[in-house]
Amino acid sequence: MHRSAFNARRIGSVTVEARSRESAIQLVRDALESPRPNLISFCNAHTVNLAASDPDFANFLKAFVIFNDGLGVDIASRILYGEPFPANLVGTDFVPELLNATCGLRVFLLGSATPVVEEARRVLRERHPEHRFVGTHHGFFTEDEESAVIAKIRSAAPDLILVGMGQPKQEKWSARNLHDVPAVTMCVGAFLEFSAGSFRRAPSWVRAARLEWAYRLALEPRRLATRYLVGNATFMARVFRDRAKQMRSFRRKPRKC
Repeated sequence: MHRSAFNARRIGSVTVEARSRESAIQLVRDALESPRPNLISFCNAHTVNLAASDPDFANFLKAFVIFNDGLGVDIASRILYGEPFPANLVGTDFVPELLNATCGLRVFLLGSATPVVEEARRVLRERHPEHRFVGTHHGFFTEDEESAVIAKIRSAAPDLILVGMGQPKQEKWSARNLHDVPAVTMCVGAFLEFSAGSFRRAPSWVRAARLEWAYRLALEPRRLATRYLVGNATFMARVFRDRAKQMRSFRRKPRKC
């Protein structure tokens, strides 16, 4: 998959593509036409925090093309690079846009509980009849069951695998099995739950205001308080530390006469 160093921005230890929506979709389309397997994921503030505390996760992410997702990394880009990302490529919106921009794909869904992933398959079949949804499997399999899951995926021969098992599990699994499931593997978080209707998305005006995180926090305060309240403060502290390092490095550089 073609990557441009010019388009990359480092947020914490995560390298994130800085692309327009059209460019990002074309990047994935090119990957779908490649004979090589490819890995794609999305980075938000929580991703950066996880990578800071989990070196294995950070190392696995080096194998991925990563798109920006959410307000937090956009603020970080403004602070560190002087401008926001060209587009907000939140995965829950990006996947349907990718499916609308392509046709004839064989798609496998991996993640969530069996009733959820099957309902997601039914809904996506109705919304995207131009594609074939060739298989599903829940995301709660054990290590002993992993080889059977991989065999099922290989038998379905997908072009695109949508993996929704949450970070960092979905990325670690996808990276470890990159060459066992020759396809484009995209880690999509809660996309399957949203597609199945298990989770409610924020109203469009809330999403437009970049406050979907606050909407989710209001719905699930106990589960998400640490991630969004403590996590966002921790993330911003990291960003300002990185900015301070930038400034110190800039001051140390010798000036040309």
